[in-house]
Order: sequence, then structure tokens, then C-alpha cells
Amino acid sequence: MALEPVPSVLGSAVFIPGADIDTDRIIPARFMKCVTFDGLGEFAFYDVRFDEHGAKTNHPLNDPRFANASILVAGVNFGCGSSREHAPQSLRKYGFNGVIAESFAEIFYGNSTTLAMPCVMASAADVATLRDAIEADPDTVVTIDVQALRVRTSGGLDIPVTMPDSAREALLSGRWDPIQELLDNDASIDAKAIELGYV
Repeated sequence: MALEPVPSVLGSAVFIPGADIDTDRIIPARFMKCVTFDGLGEFAFYDVRFDEHGAKTNHPLNDPRFANASILVAGVNFGCGSSREHAPQSLRKYGFNGVIAESFAEIFYGNSTTLAMPCVMASAADVATLRDAIEADPDTVVTIDVQALRVRTSGGLDIPVTMPDSAREALLSGRWDPIQELLDNDASIDAKAIELGYV
């Protein structure tokens, strides 16, 4: 059975500055010693949100204006580095439902899609315009429209975005979880194994 389709997500947003934000910055390796992904959210961006003494830094995620943000806005090559699935998991557990960036690392992108967390790409100019809008008014509601491939704000901003057709189709059809796909096709898998004979 298909899962819930994800035609759009919306919420307030926060801009995380910097290019090439890698998965180790998103979730430091020392926090990956876990049996499940539960609880990873509190460690998202930990080493830039806190200094060596555990005091909060001036990172945007520590800014009370963006405390309820559920859309992350970033620059180029977001999620690069190691392929750790913990990175998108930590963002999802933190409370993010979607990411808008200039570009993404491919493995991070795929891992995000399997969490029903749409990642869409916008031009550098449009990301800058969106950043300015949400920093001017943190209560701005941002909508990622997967169906129409647009990002809209409650302030009237409407920008085009892109995403791979495969990810878009998976989100719109409710077939974004490959494990569920396997479970749904259990009988077909068994039949193919018998047909092949050597499995």
C-alpha cells in the first residue's frame, strides 16, 4: 500500500549560511552511536550551535525568532561529505519537513526523499531573496509545492524550483519509502525467486 503522498509542505523557515555544509556539521559522528534514530534531533548542528563549553552560539537555530522553523533554507552543495543517513534523520527529528537549497549532495538527497522530506533546488538569487524575506519577517509561511515545483511565501514571493523527476514522482505517489515498496511487493519477490531457480 502506498504511504501518504507529499504534494506540499509548509511552515516558517530558517536560513543556514555557508556553502558545502557537510553531514558531519549536520550531525557530528560522536552522536551516531545509537540503535534507533530517535533523539538525534537535539544534536543537529550541535558543534556550531554550541561552543566547547556547551554555551549557545549565535547560530540561526539558536535565534528565538526561528524556534519553530520547519523549512530549512541553505546554499550550494548542502549535505555533502559522508553518506551518513543520520544527517537527514537528525533534521527530520529536529522538526524540519523540507529543505530549499541551491544544490544538494546526491546521497543526502536520496536519504531525505525516503523520509518524505522534499528537497528542492532554487537559483542563488532566489535563495537570497527568500533568505531576506524570512529574516525580515520570521513569521513568513513558506510553502514547498512539490506538485507545481514552486516555493511560495505568505508575503507574495513565488519562485520556481527543481527536483529530480524520480523524487517528485515518489513523493506525489506516496511511494517514497523503499522498505515499504519491498513489503508491498513481497509476493512478487517470492515469485521471482522461484522463477529464477538459483535464489
